[in-house]
Amino acid sequence: MFSSEVLLEAQQVVSEALEAGLTVASAESCTGGLVAGALTAISRSSSVLKGSVVSYTIEIKQKVLGVSKDIFEEPSLGAVSEPCAAQMASGVRRVIGSDIAVSVTGIAGPTGEEPGKPVGTVWFGITSNNFTHTVCKHFSGNREQVREAAVLQALQLIHEAIVKA
Repeated sequence: MFSSEVLLEAQQVVSEALEAGLTVASAESCTGGLVAGALTAISRSSSVLKGSVVSYTIEIKQKVLGVSKDIFEEPSLGAVSEPCAAQMASGVRRVIGSDIAVSVTGIAGPTGEEPGKPVGTVWFGITSNNFTHTVCKHFSGNREQVREAAVLQALQLIHEAIVKA
């Protein structure tokens, strides 16, 4: 189901979060829960992963995660944008009550391309008590490959946040 690289990164996240006494949460759109799935594939992850919200629609991004409607009304922003990723991460951290939260929102393809946002564009948000950071990546490949790359990136961001904590 997951590549060995994803599972190795998930194992590292779980081990380091356990050692640091930290909890994590995820808000996922284009990955549809795969970040949480990768973490829960690892033994003892129940002590680390507090929960996840699959916010595949704008409605859920707004109602559950508290993403501002202004983001979706601004043509240059939308669901695949830096402010959306930041607000998704902050929102899931607040709702779940975790120490660290990651968000993933993007276009996995094969359709959905928008002007300036080709298939493979994915925004990530990562937040903790000390910081909120966003990053945009452009992955190549088919839908499955884009989603796999996005999961790996999200896990790497969680890992980096644990190290910074």
